[in-house]
Amino acid sequence: MSSQHRSVFSFLSASRSAEMMGALDLGLGRSAAIWRNADDRMTYERTADHTFSLYLEGGVGTRRLDGGPRHGWPGAFCLMPQGTSSEWEITDVFEFVHLYVPDHELRRVFAETFDQDARLMVLPEATFDHAPALAEALRRLAFATRSHQPLLAEEAINAAFVTLLGDPRYGGARSRAIRGGLSPAVRRRLLDYIEAHLDSQVTLSNLASIAGLSEFHLQRMFTASCGISPHGWVLRRRLARAKSLLAGSDPIAQIASACGFSSQSHMTRVFRAMTGTTPSSYRNGVAAAA
Repeated sequence: MSSQHRSVFSFLSASRSAEMMGALDLGLGRSAAIWRNADDRMTYERTADHTFSLYLEGGVGTRRLDGGPRHGWPGAFCLMPQGTSSEWEITDVFEFVHLYVPDHELRRVFAETFDQDARLMVLPEATFDHAPALAEALRRLAFATRSHQPLLAEEAINAAFVTLLGDPRYGGARSRAIRGGLSPAVRRRLLDYIEAHLDSQVTLSNLASIAGLSEFHLQRMFTASCGISPHGWVLRRRLARAKSLLAGSDPIAQIASACGFSSQSHMTRVFRAMTGTTPSSYRNGVAAAA
């Protein structure tokens, strides 16, 4: 991968001063890491993912060289959107947690949460902001990362996403002209159809017929308006339903059928690939947290 499209994680991993204190793969391209750094100078160039950052300890000796004379502090929130660049100077020891999220995944969450076209999501940069609700969610994420608790981490990042995207300073819908994509009415019909048919086969042909489009144009317009492909949306909704049902006592094979998977083993393969854990382990985690 070229230096123009590296993640903040990879930039920090290449530093001789930054030390990773813990990491957690959260599935769907998302991950968290806790870092400690001191006496360093970091440059991030056109970063590959959106990066949420919270200073856990220290930070007064950290300042953004291309962002004025302000410095960090314990509890400071930073947001580095995908594609942005920044330069930082670190003169004392500090510890921070990062949450890395692919653009398509955050747009998918935006579209799902607010029933808005994914292209209306516009994230500004934030440097050393006071954001108590976001800070609390990211502290919980840091605890979950240290103790390797994926379920607790999932709850924390869901809270962080909803808080961020609902805050007009950061991720609220922006009024701007967009071309192409699905109309709000067609998008809603498609998503309602998917939700009502998660226990059966959902085909591109079905969706194209509902939208009155060719399969090729449906694929393009759905991806533009929802942030991910129709296949990706369906898988994520099946995953969400499976997680909800796993909180109950139904047999996993029955849950697999209710979520449109061909078998329990099929659901297990998909579940592990998307979350990093198995349905039975997830169920055990839910029971332990109850």
